[in-house]
Amino acid sequence: MADDKKKLYKQSLNLPNTPFSMEAKLVVNEPVRLKKWQEMDLYHKVLEKHAGDPLWILHDGPPFANGDIHIGHLINKTLKDCIMRFRTMQGHRVPYVPGWDCHGLPIEHKIQQELGPKMREMDVVDIRRRCYDYAAKYATIQNEQFQRLGVLGDWANPYWTMKGTYEANTLEVFARFVENGLVYKKLKPVPWSIANQTALADAELEYKDVEDTSIYVEFPVADQDALRQVFEITEQHPLMLLVWTTTPWTLPANLAVAVNPDVDYVAATYRRDGETRVGVIAEALREKVLAGMEVLAVSKPAKGAALVESKAQYRHPFLDKKGIILPANYVTTEDGTGLVHTAPGHGEDDYLTGISHGLPVYCPVLHNGTFDKTAPEWLQGVVVWKANPIIIERLKTDKLLLKEEKISHSYPHDWRSKTPIIFRATEQWFIAVDKPFITPDEKAAGKSEMSLRDRALHAVGRDIRFIPDWGRARMTGMLTSRPDWCISRQRAWGLPIPVFYNEQGEALLTPETVMAVARKFAEHGSEAWFTMSPAQLLEGVETPANFPKEKLRKETDIFDVWFESGSSWHDVLQKREDHKFPCDLYLEGSDQHRGWFQLSLLPSLGFNGVPPFKQVLTHGFVVKPDGTKVSKSDKEYVTAVAEINRHGADLLRLWCCSVDYQGDIPCSPKVLQEFADKYRKIRNTLRYLLSNLYDFDAAKDAQEIPSRSLDAWALDQLDTLIREVTEAYDRYELHRAFRLLHDFCAVQISSVYGNAMKDRLYCEKPDSPLRRRCQTVMNQMAGALIKLLAPMLVFTADEAWEHLRNRPAGEESLESVHLASLPKPSGMQVSDEIREEWRILMELRDSALLQLDGLKKQVGLNKALDAEVIYCIDDDQLRRRLMEYGVDLEDIVGAGFHSFAEEPADQQQAVRVKVIDRRNDYQACARSWKRRPDVGSVADYPDLCARDAAVIASAGAIG
Repeated sequence: MADDKKKLYKQSLNLPNTPFSMEAKLVVNEPVRLKKWQEMDLYHKVLEKHAGDPLWILHDGPPFANGDIHIGHLINKTLKDCIMRFRTMQGHRVPYVPGWDCHGLPIEHKIQQELGPKMREMDVVDIRRRCYDYAAKYATIQNEQFQRLGVLGDWANPYWTMKGTYEANTLEVFARFVENGLVYKKLKPVPWSIANQTALADAELEYKDVEDTSIYVEFPVADQDALRQVFEITEQHPLMLLVWTTTPWTLPANLAVAVNPDVDYVAATYRRDGETRVGVIAEALREKVLAGMEVLAVSKPAKGAALVESKAQYRHPFLDKKGIILPANYVTTEDGTGLVHTAPGHGEDDYLTGISHGLPVYCPVLHNGTFDKTAPEWLQGVVVWKANPIIIERLKTDKLLLKEEKISHSYPHDWRSKTPIIFRATEQWFIAVDKPFITPDEKAAGKSEMSLRDRALHAVGRDIRFIPDWGRARMTGMLTSRPDWCISRQRAWGLPIPVFYNEQGEALLTPETVMAVARKFAEHGSEAWFTMSPAQLLEGVETPANFPKEKLRKETDIFDVWFESGSSWHDVLQKREDHKFPCDLYLEGSDQHRGWFQLSLLPSLGFNGVPPFKQVLTHGFVVKPDGTKVSKSDKEYVTAVAEINRHGADLLRLWCCSVDYQGDIPCSPKVLQEFADKYRKIRNTLRYLLSNLYDFDAAKDAQEIPSRSLDAWALDQLDTLIREVTEAYDRYELHRAFRLLHDFCAVQISSVYGNAMKDRLYCEKPDSPLRRRCQTVMNQMAGALIKLLAPMLVFTADEAWEHLRNRPAGEESLESVHLASLPKPSGMQVSDEIREEWRILMELRDSALLQLDGLKKQVGLNKALDAEVIYCIDDDQLRRRLMEYGVDLEDIVGAGFHSFAEEPADQQQAVRVKVIDRRNDYQACARSWKRRPDVGSVADYPDLCARDAAVIASAGAIG
């Protein structure tokens, strides 16, 4: 009979029940759910639902169409998708058009590797066709991989920078720059990649610390009397300008020496290798440079301006030519000698100094990094890097090398080839950043002209919100120091610069000619540049008499890919329906302050006069757990596709949202493996809530929640969660939203409320008010949690939504949680008095749990159900208020029984709690296992407490 009773009691329990599985099986189930979304066209259903809502646009920065997605892509797209899903649930219409950057050197280089020497024999059209196919292949692959990640968007209609319509729209932007007079061609030094034999933009440079040889060179003064007068010296020893450089290979291009007009210089007489010489040097650097040498005399100082005014010339150290002394305020006394070797063909400062004084822009270095035939014979054909030791040895032979030393400094490298670049003067196309202009709209509004730089600095300082805010200072610094934008590249795979030349080499470039080409590109793609004649490309445009169409030749340079991707706002935000300009947000890695952010801002300012975005948000980069950089060959490297196939997309999305993405992001396969516990905690909490709602019908079972109850406390905690998570999402603090949600599952539900409610959920009569009250709160918890988690856990939340029997009013028939709105707080009003009572109860709970832990260690009390909780209080009013909480007072710590004692509390507390081991005093209920004094009080059920006896009796069971 005992076994029958045990079975009867178990059958009478309201045990949890839900088909929402504890085991997620994300890798198996996510693709099935993704297919369902695609079949139901969820993306457009979401847009239709929000047809009347205000637009909110995140414009997608285009990843490069080259290889599978990596962990950086995963982070970037997850953050974007999470934010856009939140904005949608917040009540916005959020169309999302993904894009790909399809042109550029890495793709051409890949094709070059595949073709080998055969590529030299191929027509440029065939090479471009292979590049197109390669980019299309990986754009398509990445498209599918991003969808597998759960990112919702218009994947059937992305923007590709190599599509004809996009190319035409880019040329439309370029035409406006031409119209504003900002485009020019000039022989000018630009960053040059020897490895890839092309000019580079500032955004294509990365800086690495390297060790180089710096040298101090004696430049013999030709007009010695002029400088002797400046320093009032009479010695007839050879007079030298002491010049410092970290790039010996640029010495063949030297045309001048620059000094600071306001710096004090001296003529120091010193002995070296048995010879006495006089060297001109900045006074502040004399002791440092001449340390270890015998200095015989030092002249009185003279300003750098006096050296310039002397018009003294010097002889080049190893070439048969003379140079002059020029003023330059950028010359400092921080290092070197205060006299700067100046080669206008090899540096921006040198160039500007040379141009302002009429020097030629001389560059003896070819595109492949070797010296041309204008260089000394002993350097011709030598690569610049190998020229350094040769030049140093020549200076030693000629006894003009004062000294040499190794220095470590930051040097620019090509971000693709990872090789050091040089600055080399070539004919390039530029966009002027300091030339004032005005747009038609600004002119109509009576505004004055401003340069691109001034517009950009104004916009960054006032019109754009940066997240984090330090991005503002970073971009301001970059804009302040950036040179004119070199937009031409010497490659095949890219958007041709639509310029034509006549037989005299003069360029034809007008807004009308650019737009004529744009129309052809829109119809035929940029291949038209290579398959059509100039006359065909310029169809419908009248050209000047000195530019006959049949005798024109086409430019061979292509655009910097940053100009293409930086014009994406025009193709997407201004040309596509259901978008707006400017957009609300650009979100990319922090390296894009120099790249896509800045190089989208400048084209938009040139075309529209305003920025393309209102907000700029940046995230950091993945590092190993110890903070060091990760490489693809490292065992700590995380392969995005492999990790999705191993863990499922939702776990990776949740991890992405859990980290503070504004700094570096530590990651490894082990980190992701261990993070699975966080996902399981959230999933199991959802399962716990859903499993206790199987027999709950909100329409008829929902209860009023009395303020003096754990249910009211839990509902208030839920209201706080809704407000704080919504605020965190709204502030793009996804890691805070994650922490709030995870902790709510782990603490408020699992540790406190859910644990306290188990007895009444399982043991009360199914329709008891106490149980229904708890279910009322849990139903609200389940609905709110599923919605708040939906932007992060897109698959899991949608699965849970399907198992939510009582959905919020008006959303009962929604096919997906992604069609739902954000949850709203209940609106429950809570008095200060009630909040104080809750605070007291939680403190008492903590005290009771400590005592239970002590009893476990001292007397082996392993079950809280075997204990009684006694509330000691002599304040009658407070006792009456606490008594209203009823069974909550024992369930809050999981005890079997609770009581009150009229005992005074101590001075610090109005009430205290005692936990008593009742294993020897009370019998345990055979159904609920609560140890209580009323067990056996019902004669028909001697092994049950009064509550459980009543439940069994009401079910018609006979003991």
